[in-house]
Amino acid sequence: MPITVVIEFRARPGRREELRSVLAGISATHGPSAPGYLGSSIHDTLDDEAGLVEIATWESAAAQAEAVQRAMTTGIYAPVIELVAEPFRALRLG
Repeated sequence: MPITVVIEFRARPGRREELRSVLAGISATHGPSAPGYLGSSIHDTLDDEAGLVEIATWESAAAQAEAVQRAMTTGIYAPVIELVAEPFRALRLG
């Protein structure tokens, strides 16, 4: 059963567009090769000029969890960690 993952990011001051670019690059480069990845989009938050929200769709929670584990092991998310002001929040729907 497909799931949706909503991830809220807060960029360091003045770095939101750079964070958006890095997130888009990761999705474009690594998303299509991740088993179970169905796509994602990135949106501005309405109440915080440093905020971004990524909404991703996956074939299953197991596929998403596996992809995150693989990405953490290989360091794919390292540039994201450098650009965020605080830990991101994630919500899995479905």
